[in-house]
Amino acid sequence: MACSGKEIVEVLDLFPRSIFKGELPAPLLKTLLGLGESVLANPTASPDASSKLAGQLSQQRELRPEQPGVQALMDGHLLPACHHWIQHVMERQPPQGRGPWVPGRYQLQPIDLWLNCQRAGDYNPTHTHGGSFSGVIFLKVPAQINGNSFDGQLCFHGPEEWHIQSFRTGMAHYVLPVPGEFYVFPAWQPHSVMPFRGDGERWSLAFNAVAAPSQGPSQQSGSATRVARPSGNVSLSSERPSARGF
Repeated sequence: MACSGKEIVEVLDLFPRSIFKGELPAPLLKTLLGLGESVLANPTASPDASSKLAGQLSQQRELRPEQPGVQALMDGHLLPACHHWIQHVMERQPPQGRGPWVPGRYQLQPIDLWLNCQRAGDYNPTHTHGGSFSGVIFLKVPAQINGNSFDGQLCFHGPEEWHIQSFRTGMAHYVLPVPGEFYVFPAWQPHSVMPFRGDGERWSLAFNAVAAPSQGPSQQSGSATRVARPSGNVSLSSERPSARGF
């Protein structure tokens, strides 16, 4: 129906997707780059994560909490970003609808962290993760990944598998990787990484964490008492029957 100038028209943008964007301090980025160089110089010394991941990449190596920069990254940046995401989303809910997702009533627990080394032609198909939160940290980006094309970009996909074909243009959001920047999002958020052409390597870190209701005071990131870290990598793949998470 056509709208006249006198009609009141309201457009409701429902179900927004929240994705946290942050930036690492330069010293921590330098430390993590050094860690990446060390791991890739002797890749067999670190567990191979590729069999549990969707990515078709040259190297995917699991990292350990005691390695340089890992704990500082998790406690100082990634877990606080998860807390920020929960707070941001819950503030939009009435108090009675927030359940355990208020400070002091939940815990955040890291699951795993791994290094991705992407070379020309490598890619990551559309996939989701396990746990509650996931994220990516960009460490190193070849000069030809510069926004003039989709090469090497991270893509966040909309949820709708059904759509009116002519209106699908808004169902994907591309992110140009910049060293030091990181993104944290719900584990159920579908995403992919485009291949790129040319020389060089694109390095990134990825992680998973789980949020769980707590019976006592929440152990905030950086506190002395730590929750036990589960073994194994739960970031399985585009073959996951259904996206799960927070």
